[in-house]
Amino acid sequence: MGTQRPRRGLGHRRLGAAQIVFFVVAAAGPLFAIAGGVPTNYAVTGSIGVPLSFLLLAPILGLFAVGYAAMSRYITNAGAFYPYVANGIGKSTGAGIAFVTLISYNAIQISIYGLFGWSVSTWLGTLTGSPPPWWLCALVMVLIIGALGVLRVDLNAKVLGVALCLEVAVVAIIDIALFANPAGGGVSWVPLEPSSLFTTGVGAVFAFSAAAFIGFEGAATYGEETREPSRTVGRATYAAIGLTAVLYVVSSLALAVGTGPDVIVTTAAAQGPDLLFNLAGEHLGETFSNVAYALFVTGQCAALLSFHNAVARYFFALGREGLLPRSLAKTSKRTGAPVAGSLTQTALALVVVSLFAIAGRDPVTELFTWLGTTASTGVVVIMIAVSLSVIGFFKRRRDAENAWRRWIAPGAAMLALSAVLALILLNFDLLLGPAGTFLLRWGLPGLVLVAALAGFLRAEVLRTKDPETYAAIGGPLEDDEPVKLEVGR
Repeated sequence: MGTQRPRRGLGHRRLGAAQIVFFVVAAAGPLFAIAGGVPTNYAVTGSIGVPLSFLLLAPILGLFAVGYAAMSRYITNAGAFYPYVANGIGKSTGAGIAFVTLISYNAIQISIYGLFGWSVSTWLGTLTGSPPPWWLCALVMVLIIGALGVLRVDLNAKVLGVALCLEVAVVAIIDIALFANPAGGGVSWVPLEPSSLFTTGVGAVFAFSAAAFIGFEGAATYGEETREPSRTVGRATYAAIGLTAVLYVVSSLALAVGTGPDVIVTTAAAQGPDLLFNLAGEHLGETFSNVAYALFVTGQCAALLSFHNAVARYFFALGREGLLPRSLAKTSKRTGAPVAGSLTQTALALVVVSLFAIAGRDPVTELFTWLGTTASTGVVVIMIAVSLSVIGFFKRRRDAENAWRRWIAPGAAMLALSAVLALILLNFDLLLGPAGTFLLRWGLPGLVLVAALAGFLRAEVLRTKDPETYAAIGGPLEDDEPVKLEVGR
């Protein structure tokens, strides 16, 4: 292995576990996931087993987090996933996962602009009687998020923390109201029965549910900015999984209970994201419903900002290591923020949203759904690769961690996630809805494969033409203790 090239980090280590939880849980977007994602899941898949899917996914993600957190104690890098794969499987494979990560996180971030544009347009339409175009609302927010992305990271954390606390409070109040006023007079537990989930389209249910969890695994991207990365990343990851799992299981069940399990699918299809707020207005009053809707919109803003920050750091990490143009590694001298990565992500969002607007595509059933499900597919692939990487990494360090962290939990996670991925791919046509075509059915998940191949080939070119840059892929930072690795491609 060649000599590691000293590289820049991302400013001062000023983040704690609580601040990172604000980032990653805000990325999962509790209120907008529950109001937007859960009704869409019910409506598109036709399944009433959505709550059970969240309940089953949580322990799988918990198994993944065991190895993920263990590896975070040895590798601190803003690229998070791909340095793990580079050091656990091989550098070229790590580069492939880096490109998959970049595609997936850009997709989920940009998809939210569709839901946001629809939400704000609908809201303003009820206030003024003349709704503005969804794309205008979306493009304005793209510019706002781009500006916030270059601010100090701890300032952004404070904004996200306030938004998150308000969202959780609103969701809890609505859930209590729905369980206290169940349709039919009694709480039904049918949505938690296996027969409600394991029917035709179960893979589509898991795809939507997995998309709702996206963000929890992003804690490691802030490793270079944490005070104690060896402890902070793991704690933040477990906290994020626990909090979001409880919210999603309880809230998706509450929606079914409040509406009635026998009609939740048809009602969700008819009302969409308005379902949660209509129920809130019925049981808690119009004023509370309006406040909840306002937080629904601000929650999307929080998710957009959180994903934007994560994507900017991936651009930074890939530019710093030469997998993408090194100009992307430019940071702000004043704040240490990855300015070039932030501006690049903003430009991509502007282009994609504009193309959907020009083509006259629907912001929710097409922009939000198509890109969101593509992102969830990519993230499951990434987690499978990371789980395998943990096993490879600790194979050479048997004394570093116990067997549970080294291979038992990561191995179980890899098998479970592989099963989830197979179900998603088999049911991908259901995720696209009636507007889906043969090209989209294979083209969207195909983007993940194309990205992986592009990253792998890019690294192979570097291995031949620039061995020094190749050797630095996924390597330690300037102030890290070098680790001697025996890795292949």
